[in-house]
Amino acid sequence: MDVVNESAVSDFVLLGLSKSWELQTFFSVVFSLFYVATMVGNSLIVITVIADSHLHFPMYFLLTNLSIIDMSLASFATPKMITDYLSGHKTISFDGCITQIFFLHLFTGTEIILLMAMSFDRYIAICKPLHYASIISPQTCVALVVVSWVVGVMHSMSQVIFALTLPFCGPSEVDSFFCDLPVVFQLACVNTYVLGLFMISTSGIIALSCFILLFSSYVVVLVTIRNHSSKGTSKVLSTCTAHFTVVFMFFGPCVFIYMWPLSSFLIDKILSVFYTIFTPILNPVIYTLRNQEVKTAMRKLKNKLLNSNKATLLHYF
Repeated sequence: MDVVNESAVSDFVLLGLSKSWELQTFFSVVFSLFYVATMVGNSLIVITVIADSHLHFPMYFLLTNLSIIDMSLASFATPKMITDYLSGHKTISFDGCITQIFFLHLFTGTEIILLMAMSFDRYIAICKPLHYASIISPQTCVALVVVSWVVGVMHSMSQVIFALTLPFCGPSEVDSFFCDLPVVFQLACVNTYVLGLFMISTSGIIALSCFILLFSSYVVVLVTIRNHSSKGTSKVLSTCTAHFTVVFMFFGPCVFIYMWPLSSFLIDKILSVFYTIFTPILNPVIYTLRNQEVKTAMRKLKNKLLNSNKATLLHYF
């Protein structure tokens, strides 16, 4: 904390996505709708999986945790951005900026490992179905989730410790709608080339390696089922394509931002919107709302709630 106290900058100004008042109003409305949809959609998935015993399987346990992470990822910066646009107050304290960096890397790091765990689950289910129950046990699922959070915490702590060692003496304008190392470290009063190398080694290469592993796992799955019936192949291809769409939209921006930390701020802004606002709402749509079992469970839950409300009304009247 002594390093922090030596910094001449106590607050940062978040410039946001645009200086135009009309665009800021447009973004606040659109992102508010996306945020509400993200919270409602992911909450509905969590409630449905918990309430329906037919969904108490490893895949849905992992999906539930993914929904929780997505809600957290959507909440670390989006609400502040919306209120900043509405109030015109766009400053954030140094501690608040560090806190955003911590939670951003916590949730993204955790989601990366969880996506790999989900890919492993699908690989075992399709390529080794006879061994699925023994390999993907409830204990294994809990262990995978715990490991994902532990890795997320370790990664985020490394980024925060790195940020706390940086001296800031001005300027204090962050050209984004939230604090992240690629934009914050360029405000430090040190050589940004060395910092860029650290960014590539600790975040960029890790994200790229995980993306390659995930892509390889989907290729292996497709090769494994190519000799099956065309109907089965079509179903697995559809599932893998949907899952890989989420993986690409999440990893693509992360790999670009952290492999090229000195790239254009405009490109970084656009890519940041994808993995912090758009991806969290796509996950429930692609992973679960297209799933027939989940849709059936949601209908049962809706009918149960409606019947319960009818019974309550009849009781009173």
